[in-house]
Amino acid sequence: MTRTLRGAIALAGATALCLGAVATSGAAQPGAASARQDVKIGLLLPESKTTRYEKFDRPYIEAKIKELAPDAQIDYYNAAESATTQQQQVNTALAKGDKVLILDAVDAKSIQSSVQKAHDAGVKVVAYDRLAQGPVDSYVSYDNRKVGELQGQALLDALGDKADSGQIVMHNGSPTDPNAAEFKAGAHSVLDGKVKIGKEYDTPNWDPNNANQQMSGAISALGKDNIVGVYSANDGLAAGIATALKAAGINVPLTGQDAQLDAIQRILLGTQTITIMKPYKPEADIAAQMAVDFAEGKPLPSDLVPTTVTSGSGQKVPANLLTPVVVDKTNIKDTVVKDGLYTVQEICTPTYAAACKEAGLQ
Repeated sequence: MTRTLRGAIALAGATALCLGAVATSGAAQPGAASARQDVKIGLLLPESKTTRYEKFDRPYIEAKIKELAPDAQIDYYNAAESATTQQQQVNTALAKGDKVLILDAVDAKSIQSSVQKAHDAGVKVVAYDRLAQGPVDSYVSYDNRKVGELQGQALLDALGDKADSGQIVMHNGSPTDPNAAEFKAGAHSVLDGKVKIGKEYDTPNWDPNNANQQMSGAISALGKDNIVGVYSANDGLAAGIATALKAAGINVPLTGQDAQLDAIQRILLGTQTITIMKPYKPEADIAAQMAVDFAEGKPLPSDLVPTTVTSGSGQKVPANLLTPVVVDKTNIKDTVVKDGLYTVQEICTPTYAAACKEAGLQ
């Protein structure tokens, strides 16, 4: 064999080794892609009567997950206010192989066994907006007691000198929603001793029709001239309440929450006093980040869970609690419009054009 031939063979061998090394190195890449594709997240929301879930929460969460993990699989479920349905949906999500659940519980207590089942299967649970019982792994929401305090103070401010001249009616929301208890506690901490509460209601499933019937019953029982204000825990209830007040010829201060479009329009007309805006995108983005981190096996950074809360079952849960904002007629442009919830055109339809002009929106 000539020296030239031996050199050529050696060169060919070295080239083959290099190519093999490159191929071996490159083989890790499909594995990484496969890991990304294994980001499987179940998104379980409680209902659709409240506008926020389908209009804001779902699209914001899904968009952020896709931004963080483009190949993520997202399985979406809406329980339509049924705790039993939601339990079945958790079972379905686990059977599909979802590795993380973002869960907004219909009933925080009854979902505990499902949360435990997920935990036992090694599936992480991010409690979204409502703190479910059981071994949840993280929680994102707003400071719900603060929401109630802001609502109570806004009602008290709107009543002014009338605070001690009549009675108020309180509509506290669904008894299966732990947030409702926080709203109620916050509102009572401000209102107790400063107003007389003539009637107080829980409203199962946050049903506006039930709130309407409850308010009509309160008007009959107390007398229309004796009611000076109404505490409503959210805008859905406020819609039913406002209809009952209008039918009785009553226009008194009325609170709300969630910054629904119809609530903003009632505020412009003066048939609702305030709503509480809990900007949906920050909450949704945090939930998505938590879920993707969990799915990728990463620990949650401290700035993502800067505090802890105690669940109804006594568990300490890493949490992120955001700050709510009061919206009234004076700051609609600087809140819901600025944050992109609605455009001026969406708010200021012909029915509300005059009120929009008066409020400086047009």
